[in-house]
Amino acid sequence: MKPTEVKKEILSWADVDALVDHLLPQLGGPYDAMMIITRGGLVPGGMLCEALDIRHILTASVQFYSGVKQTLAWPIFLQFPSDSLLLDRRILVVDDIWDSGRTIMTVRGRIEAAGGHPELAVLHYKPAQSLFPNAAPDYYAALTDAWVVYPWERER
Repeated sequence: MKPTEVKKEILSWADVDALVDHLLPQLGGPYDAMMIITRGGLVPGGMLCEALDIRHILTASVQFYSGVKQTLAWPIFLQFPSDSLLLDRRILVVDDIWDSGRTIMTVRGRIEAAGGHPELAVLHYKPAQSLFPNAAPDYYAALTDAWVVYPWERER
């Protein structure tokens, strides 16, 4: 691989199933609710809520400024549940990947500000890319430094 090439990890549905199977025994439930971060967390979140029989499902949609790369940009919450749904609740937050960590940490902060108790779960964790050296997901299925392509992201 040339130094400028990005290493890719292209996953099949069987790979995702195996990652979820690896993640499940780590989870410290029971949870009062699951918050799925759109869009990447929709598939793993759906698989996890089914396996854990979690029926209270919340979604968060967060967008950062998409122009010049700004690591300190304020997020825009396109969708987020009201504080009353989070107060004093144990919330499993699910996304597909922790790359920079900005999205999931922003969601965590907002849940904590509402008085909730978030636990963070992702399929892939990229510690070398994280902007949060003193934080990590509570649960993850695999470490990687590759560009991960999930089966739901491939061109149809």
